[in-house]
Amino acid sequence: MILANFRLSFKYLLILFSMLATNAVADEGQFSAANTAWILNSSALVLLMTLPGLALFYGGLVRSKNVLSILMQCFSIAALVSVLWFAIGYSLAFDAGNSFIGGLGKALLSGIGRDSLSGDIPEPLFMLFQMTFAIITPALIIGGFAERMKFSAVLIFSGTWLLLVYAPITHWVWGGGWLAQLGLYDFAGGTVVHITAGVAALVAAKVLGPRKGFLNSAIMPHNLTMTVTGAGMLWVGWFGFNGGSALGANGTAAMAILATHLAASMGAMTWAAIEWIKFGKPSALGIVTGMVAGLGTITPASGYVGPAGALVIGLLGGIVCFYSTVYIKQKLKIDDSLDVFPVHGVGGILGTLLAGVFSSTQLGVFSGYGFAAVNETMIDQLGVQIIGVAATFTYTAVVTWLLFVIIRKLLGGLRVSTEQEVNGLDLSEHEETGYSL
Repeated sequence: MILANFRLSFKYLLILFSMLATNAVADEGQFSAANTAWILNSSALVLLMTLPGLALFYGGLVRSKNVLSILMQCFSIAALVSVLWFAIGYSLAFDAGNSFIGGLGKALLSGIGRDSLSGDIPEPLFMLFQMTFAIITPALIIGGFAERMKFSAVLIFSGTWLLLVYAPITHWVWGGGWLAQLGLYDFAGGTVVHITAGVAALVAAKVLGPRKGFLNSAIMPHNLTMTVTGAGMLWVGWFGFNGGSALGANGTAAMAILATHLAASMGAMTWAAIEWIKFGKPSALGIVTGMVAGLGTITPASGYVGPAGALVIGLLGGIVCFYSTVYIKQKLKIDDSLDVFPVHGVGGILGTLLAGVFSSTQLGVFSGYGFAAVNETMIDQLGVQIIGVAATFTYTAVVTWLLFVIIRKLLGGLRVSTEQEVNGLDLSEHEETGYSL
């Protein structure tokens, strides 16, 4: 009996030591099933943000004669970017290369198999997760040229912009490039996604000019039910966007999701409150736009700040993005059709700067709960954040403008004809209609 108990105890000790050894191996950067499972789920959540989340959000905001064109552009960009990312985009972003651009060593996933690891998750999964970010970024730009750009121009621009703007800046920030070396805080895409997409949309709106009727009267959304549905999917998907950027099922991911949710909630409440005070009634469009503003603003800071900091960032995001939208549309008369720059661009700029403020341990209850600070003081980190914002803004604006100039010459114009615009892009570009009477 004693011998049997000894054998049983020894068996349990062996199991315990085996578990400890397994954990030790995982800690050393070997394969982690838990982290892999989380990033698999996060990849699905981020793809959900574009298809169908963004497609529905944008589709409801345009007029009924253009709803299918928006859905078609979102789906086509998702397919095109996926192929280009596999072929060369991932390599340009994440291969070693130099401080400004990655090499071609990972083109077509050369040398990468099912057992290859990036950290402690399979590298094919890391590539897939990053692919979903690469998909949504050019898809966001659709809002800057909605209802008036040729479908052929959309495809050429999206593909070339991915390789010439998105991939290099991704390398700067997340691929070990010069901004990463400076210590830029961008947890999930304030510079890489939101500033690039917002600035590109602003350039697109200026280059193409306003839609017919924009200067004379307000152009109203045709289906806010569709927009609110898409907004809900964006909110849920953003948990994978920000939480997945921790690249592990850990406390940083949990805190990032909590910060994301609180900022979105505060952004939504703030925008609705401003409308209530200014116009007497809050709107459904306003509350979902405020939610997106809160999400865009918290994105770069989500892994570095705590819940209190997230609330302040969401509040500021709602206020600043609201007045930016009013200023750009009513004062500057720029037809950034679906408010990409004032919401994503301005939100990304604001959030990237605030990441350098609210990650500081000097702020007590507002201080960061993520990674340790790279620089010793808030001022040092804020200086790095300003450099990151300025470089991303300038590079994106210049290259985007050059791309539009070249594509316009190549195709003999970027816009559809006046007649085609009046009839709607659904018919003129796709010979279909969104609704049958």
